[in-house]
Amino acid sequence: MKLFNKILIANRGEIALRIQRTAQRLGIPTVAIYSHADRKSLHVSLADEAWYLGKGNLSETYLNIPAIIDIAKRAGAEAIHPGYGFLSENSSFASACEKEGIVFIGPSPSVIHMMGNKIEARKLAIDAGLPVTLGFTGTSEELLSKAEQMPWPVLIKAAAGGGGKGMRIARNKNELVQLLETTSREAASAFGDGTVYLEQYIENPRHIEVQVIADQQGHVAHLWERECTLQRRFQKVIEEAPSPTLTSDVRARITSAAIALARSIGYVGAGTLEFLLDDTQKFYFLEMNTRIQVEHPVTEMITGLDIVEEQIRIAAGYPLTDTCFNAPLQGHSIECRIYAEDPEKEFLPSPGDIHLLKFPSNLNVRIDSAYEGPGRVETFFDPMIAKLIVHGPDRDTAIHRMNLALRSCILQGIKTNLPFLIQLINHPAFQSNQISTHFISENLDAINKKTQDERSKADRRILLAGFLLYTLGKKFADHGVWSSIGYWRLLPRLRLGIEAQSFDVDILSLKDGKLNFTVQNETLEVELRNQRLPYLNFCIDGHQVNIVVGEAPDGSVVLSYNGFNFHCYRADILPMQEFYESLGATGSGSDPGKIISPMPGRINKIMVKENEWVTEGTPLLVIESMKMENTLKAPFEGRVNALHIKEGEMAETGRILIELKKNQEI
Repeated sequence: MKLFNKILIANRGEIALRIQRTAQRLGIPTVAIYSHADRKSLHVSLADEAWYLGKGNLSETYLNIPAIIDIAKRAGAEAIHPGYGFLSENSSFASACEKEGIVFIGPSPSVIHMMGNKIEARKLAIDAGLPVTLGFTGTSEELLSKAEQMPWPVLIKAAAGGGGKGMRIARNKNELVQLLETTSREAASAFGDGTVYLEQYIENPRHIEVQVIADQQGHVAHLWERECTLQRRFQKVIEEAPSPTLTSDVRARITSAAIALARSIGYVGAGTLEFLLDDTQKFYFLEMNTRIQVEHPVTEMITGLDIVEEQIRIAAGYPLTDTCFNAPLQGHSIECRIYAEDPEKEFLPSPGDIHLLKFPSNLNVRIDSAYEGPGRVETFFDPMIAKLIVHGPDRDTAIHRMNLALRSCILQGIKTNLPFLIQLINHPAFQSNQISTHFISENLDAINKKTQDERSKADRRILLAGFLLYTLGKKFADHGVWSSIGYWRLLPRLRLGIEAQSFDVDILSLKDGKLNFTVQNETLEVELRNQRLPYLNFCIDGHQVNIVVGEAPDGSVVLSYNGFNFHCYRADILPMQEFYESLGATGSGSDPGKIISPMPGRINKIMVKENEWVTEGTPLLVIESMKMENTLKAPFEGRVNALHIKEGEMAETGRILIELKKNQEI
């Protein structure tokens, strides 16, 4: 047997890069595909060859089966690796590969079809002896009726769903009526199938998944389990391996159950069986993902195995290696997903331009990302920017290493969940493993407040010193950075801004890398120790500090310090204080009746008409961005005065979508 001569990767971003690395290490050339938005992406430039898909939307590019098959044939690719997402669990795609004599690196089309439909997967799990939660299928009318047989709340799930999309919790019948439609629409958009079903909602569950791997000779093995309990919007945020929750007995039973189901359906390749675990450690089958998982790196870190390599070898006909049957369980690994989103606005997506990006460099840290510097996070792709993975001899060490790694990540230009992740990894409940899948939603406000409190405690003197050292040094770079203070002698007093705050600063002296200035009646001595931009190292009153400096398009200087970004500017030149004050406002700013778009996205549905009377909380419209739907609601009781957008249109951040009038204004 031999490995493939060439592999096409039917995906983009970090998973495409991940597959490329393994294929190239095995000596296998790779073919990348890309849309117009990805023409400058890393996965394109690092592939052995890349083929253009066109300018269209996802259905015309990364979901275009005929186009991808045609490229594979023209490029001479013997196999296709689908990665995760997109077509990775599309049985029609696997069938198309099979029909054209191209090896699909994954299970058979029939297995993908069986396990891709969550309703059918539940039946197969029951047949294999796995416990499942109570659930119902049927039309919307039948589901409304059957819901009365279940305790509230209930979980609505997309039959073809995955990745946390197409899931909603209904707490009563009125919510169920509305959410059945919403979930079905989201499922149809994401998976091409709007079928949904109801499932028993487990209170305070944990999310456990087992990595299985199987060859064409009928051998099945497990590579231990992962715990993915910390989630938002049913999508995982932090994953770890092994689970710190399972007893050795439950670990043995849950891995055996996973192998039993995989064997019963004739599974081939790498797959993941997901389970819910209640507070008595009773587990219930949830679903099976017939692909590689986003969080596979934590399994690789504790076993030393390359799961992508195993996928390729299995697809080429090789049997499982002995290591797969006796996978090591070494130490503890944690993964954090860095998302382009704003936790303080209920995780609204925040696509846009990354101006500065620096990841930590450490032997115990692994970075999986499609970005290595400035770039653009687009609205029509998933909001994940990177996966940050650490490993340690035990969980406590891994947590400490993750804290340091998160605080060392520098990402300027867009809102991210980095500060939020820092609070999560340091939260006493996480460190003592007292969590459930509801932990984030139940503690969101408290975690956000703690994030704000820690940020507010950042020493403004350090930020002012860093801003002055950078701006003064940059001004006189052509004349010897620290030779004189030049025109600053004529203007020793400056007004400097740190977002919504302003400070009067008197520069007393600046020479040979030593700066003396006064702020708020305190005189500070600062000495530049090392400057390798964007890194700046200096000593302020005996305290040595490291910060990272970048520049924003608005003219401000962005300082990254201890896990937070701060915008600094000359307040006597740039009148930006009101702008930064407005960033802290809620709703639509000074006029709450103007419903503005909180992010760039597509208007999927408008639920009101002009002149219609609405009450506070009435859903107005649904906007989709980065594969997630968000419903904007009426902030008060009143009348719809004007609609400024239509269904199907794209909206930019800040665009006025709807205008409302209060009763007294009519």
